[in-house]
Amino acid sequence: MILALLGLLWLQSSNAAVSEALCGSLRGTHYGPYDYRPANYKPDVNRLSHAERRALVEDYHFTPRVENLIGAQSGERVGPPGKDLSYTLRAFPNNHRALVSVMRYGEKFKTESPPGLQYPVECYFERAIRFAPDDVISRILYSTYLKKYNRTAEAAEQLRISTDLAKDSPFSHYNIGLAYFELKDYSAALQSAWRAKELGFDRIDLSEKLKAVGQWREPPEAVEPPTSPAADAASAAASSPELVEK
Repeated sequence: MILALLGLLWLQSSNAAVSEALCGSLRGTHYGPYDYRPANYKPDVNRLSHAERRALVEDYHFTPRVENLIGAQSGERVGPPGKDLSYTLRAFPNNHRALVSVMRYGEKFKTESPPGLQYPVECYFERAIRFAPDDVISRILYSTYLKKYNRTAEAAEQLRISTDLAKDSPFSHYNIGLAYFELKDYSAALQSAWRAKELGFDRIDLSEKLKAVGQWREPPEAVEPPTSPAADAASAAASSPELVEK
C-alpha cells in the first residue's frame, strides 16, 4: 500500500525533470558501464568481447526469468527481480530489453519504486540517455514510457531528437514513425514512414496503420527544377563526346 501510494505521488509530480542528482552517477560500478550496442564496443583492461560482456550479465542476472518479471535470478532466486534489473542496467545503462522490463515492472506494481530497484523507474531512462545520448532506441523507449503517463509534449520531444539522430537509418525512422502514431501525431508518423520508405525499408505495418485511420498519402514525386535555355545547352554540350583533333 505504501509503495503504491508513493508511486501515485511520483506520477503526480513527475513533470519535474529527473536528473543525475536524483538518479545517481554512472561511475563507481564494479562492472561497466558498457554500451549495449555492439557497434559502440570499446575494449578495456579485461579484454572481453562485447558478447562476453553481455553474457556475464545476462547469464547471471538478466535471464528470461528476470526479463519476464517472474522472480529474482541471484540470491538463490528468492524474491522479485528488482535487484537483478538494477544490476543489469548499472552494467549496461542502455540495455534496450532491460529498459522494457523495468518499465513493465513499474506497471506491474503500479509504482515508480517497485521492490528491489535502486532508483525510480524513470531514472533508468534518464541514465540510459545520459550514458548514450545518441541511442535512438533508448529515446524511443523513453517516449513510450512518457506517453503512458500522458506526458505527450515530453514524449514528442524525445522523438524529435530521435529523428535528428536517425540520419539515414531506415529502421530507426520506421520505429520513430510507429511511436509518433501511438502519440496520434499522424503527420509526423507519415513523414517518418516516407523517410523509411525512401531509404529502402519496405515493411507496410506503419502505412497500414495510417490507412486504417485515413491518414496515409503516397509520398510526393520528386520534381525536376526548371532550367533555362542556356543551362540546357550547357548540359547538352557536357554530355556530347569530345572532339579530338588529329
